Amino acid sequence: MNKINSLVEGAKAIAISGHVRPDGDCIGSCLAMYLYLKKLNANWEVDVYLEDVPSVFMYIKGADIIKDSDEGEKQYDIFICLDCGDKERLGKSAGYYETAKKSICIDHHISNTGFGDIRFLKPEASSTCEILYELMDEKLMDQDIACALYTGLIHDTGVFQYSNTSERTMSMAGKLINFGIPFSEIIANTFYQKTYLQNQILGRALLESILFMDGRCIVSFITKKVMDLYQVKPNDLEGIVSQLRNTKGVECAVFLYELKPQVYKVSMRSQNIVDVSKIAAFFGGGGHIRAAGCTMVGTPYDVINNLSRHIEKQLQEKEH
Repeated sequence: MNKINSLVEGAKAIAISGHVRPDGDCIGSCLAMYLYLKKLNANWEVDVYLEDVPSVFMYIKGADIIKDSDEGEKQYDIFICLDCGDKERLGKSAGYYETAKKSICIDHHISNTGFGDIRFLKPEASSTCEILYELMDEKLMDQDIACALYTGLIHDTGVFQYSNTSERTMSMAGKLINFGIPFSEIIANTFYQKTYLQNQILGRALLESILFMDGRCIVSFITKKVMDLYQVKPNDLEGIVSQLRNTKGVECAVFLYELKPQVYKVSMRSQNIVDVSKIAAFFGGGGHIRAAGCTMVGTPYDVINNLSRHIEKQLQEKEH
């Protein structure tokens, strides 16, 4: 029997959630799971909890039912956690995880802490959506589910340009396209298209970026004051670190923005050498080998200095 089908058998109330500040893979996998479960049994009570979902993803069916906060005391038969490396990153829905009768974790982060009663962890997968696809019965898939899965696939592979893209990834993408999804529009509207303000803040981040370690690393940071000046939120900063990494000669890119006074969200990307997941894990974060993040305290220069020691160590070890 199909894995998802058998795991949820007998349940009446199911909660689905992912990490805070959800990206395309997190949102896509959560909504694909929601649509799939409702197709299995339309009478099930299925709730999706995600915080601050960007409006650009509202085209996915089911996006309008997402709840961004808990609604009091409630116990679910099953809590399904998607694309989240540790339970602390569940945010406001963590309480439902703790009280659920059974928990399931489906994730591809190499830094996953191994939480949940039942775990499907596959670090080599391009995305959580790729794992989810393998757990679903293809006979039950439809255009709406395919649309959600494809969204996650393109966002975590950078539209198939990152090193996590495999033959399996491309095969899955082809099968999803066969459902008649508007794949070109999904890519253009959610991955490449930026608002005027998003382009402005990107431009500022690039203009004020700094090369160091003989041009092998690049860093940029945005303070809360600057974010307020441009009237942008954390979701508007998506893609900046990847653009920094595109700089010729750069092996590792670092981007940080201020969450509150002297507290910075750090995003790191690397090309071929630096394992940024190890660096992020050292500072209490996590992610993937070539894409990871964490939260750090101090001035931007304190943060950069602390990170650079770890980056430099890995570069030196590779050279020797």
